[in-house]
Amino acid sequence: MTGPAALALGAAPLGNLFTAVTDEQAYDTVHTAWRQGIRSFDTAPHYGLGLSERRLGAALREHPRDAFTVSTKVGRRLEPSDGTGDDLANGFAVPATLRRVWDFSADGIRRTIEGSLERLGLDRVDTVYLHDADDHEEAAFRDGYPALEKLRSEGVVGAIGAGMNQSEMLTRFVRDTDVDVVLCAGRYTLLDQSALDALLPAAQERGVQVVIGGAFNSGLLADPKPGSTYNYAAAPAELLDRALRLKETAERHGTTLRAAALAFCAAHPAVPSVLVGARSAAEVEDCAEQFRTPVPAAFWQELRDTGLLPPGVPGLPA
Repeated sequence: MTGPAALALGAAPLGNLFTAVTDEQAYDTVHTAWRQGIRSFDTAPHYGLGLSERRLGAALREHPRDAFTVSTKVGRRLEPSDGTGDDLANGFAVPATLRRVWDFSADGIRRTIEGSLERLGLDRVDTVYLHDADDHEEAAFRDGYPALEKLRSEGVVGAIGAGMNQSEMLTRFVRDTDVDVVLCAGRYTLLDQSALDALLPAAQERGVQVVIGGAFNSGLLADPKPGSTYNYAAAPAELLDRALRLKETAERHGTTLRAAALAFCAAHPAVPSVLVGARSAAEVEDCAEQFRTPVPAAFWQELRDTGLLPPGVPGLPA
């Protein structure tokens, strides 16, 4: 990979992640991202039972198709449901008019992509990831990956890969298949560098790109305080203390913890983009501003000197 990593917008919040977002707020979020120079957008059928895809597609429709890239995901197929109530058990404040069916079969993947294209209102997607295959490893490798490879060869999709909140299975995808890119969420951050053990070196060796999500570990690195979340649960005291030390160090060096968290993810040479989720124009503006905020080399050196970061992390100033 050459050139600096770019900021990309994760559209899970536009699917009413945890709490509702209006159509107007969703549009403003995407419009503001565009105004801030963001041209890469990530979504999935899982996010709000297709609501994220519909809202993202509607907002992008006014822009030239060749001016942006969109990624979506397969593995959860949506089908009609006679259920009532909401989808909050799965994290989304939407009516349960559809239900998710785990499906990594070739037919299921093709049907899932067709549904995504219809909701997005697009004739193609640029990247398709096998989504959260943690408990479906055999099916993902036996059926799902070959299906995506076939769709790529037919020109139905562009790049193919896998997206997960772990690095071990992503490393297997990098080593054992011909994926173009993987999406790794939460495993390459200022608090968790487990992707450095095998995934990132393997990706560099194979020329596979690694998109990084979860730069803030679901909130702790955005604003560490009692009650902050880490991986969507209450942050352990030890990690909260570590995050507060990181924040204090950043501020002493004239920057912010949010800027440092994003800069850390962006610095690795295998990383083409850092994915941030946002539910409002204000959140997008803040992320874009933090992404542009310089982080002094002395900050990284102090983290190494104090053991807050291991030595030899690729891409960071010496």
